[in-house]
Amino acid sequence: MLRVVFVFAALAVLLYGGICLAMYLGQRQQIYHPEASWRVQQAPDFELVNDGVRLRGWVVNPGRAKALLYFGGNGERIEDSRQALSQWFPDRTIYLLPYRSYGASEGKPSERALVGDAQALFDRVARDHAAIAVVGRSLGSGVATQLAATRPVERLVLVTPFDSLVRVAAGYFSWLPVNALMQDRFESWRYVNDIHCPVLVIRAEQDEIIPAERTLALLKAFKQTPLVQVIADAGHNTVQDHADYRVSLERFLQ
Repeated sequence: MLRVVFVFAALAVLLYGGICLAMYLGQRQQIYHPEASWRVQQAPDFELVNDGVRLRGWVVNPGRAKALLYFGGNGERIEDSRQALSQWFPDRTIYLLPYRSYGASEGKPSERALVGDAQALFDRVARDHAAIAVVGRSLGSGVATQLAATRPVERLVLVTPFDSLVRVAAGYFSWLPVNALMQDRFESWRYVNDIHCPVLVIRAEQDEIIPAERTLALLKAFKQTPLVQVIADAGHNTVQDHADYRVSLERFLQ
């Protein structure tokens, strides 16, 4: 009987270890979902080469004095935001640069790569624009936060943000040692007090992806609490469809 128990225990340990190994090796496939962005409808008109990797995106409203950088969610086609952002911010030149492996961009995504590309984009845009605002949505909020902590961003908007991707993942996989497994951690709470510009946080009231406590934890990490806008009845993937979202962005960035 003891032998049978031992065998089952050993099998359980092996199975659990196998699951942990699979999650570790496949974690970036869980985090990044570029597939929806691969069908590029509008030919890119802007290119940035960073560390030998070519990133291809779009410039909207060229020639304006101020600029806006937009970093989207992990499964977002930022190409689809071209028209709306152009209309909402006619006084800003808008740069939409898909992450590595998204859209027509080359390379493989990782936290280090995405943040490094964002910094390279900011440095490139700063040659032509004295004031650069940044909007980061969902996963992009993690990129935008680290960018604003290391560059002189004019204004920062975080849409449906989180304090730590590790903590978000731990909420979904409480039975796994997520903290030990995750490589791309996007721990925004560590960087917020290196940000020295006005900050607006936009929450979706019915966010079904990012738990409210994760956004509230991020807000508590700031020494000076940012402005906060809660979009009533909005979900994580529908927040942009609500008029209050557009109005909040326009008021803050204009």
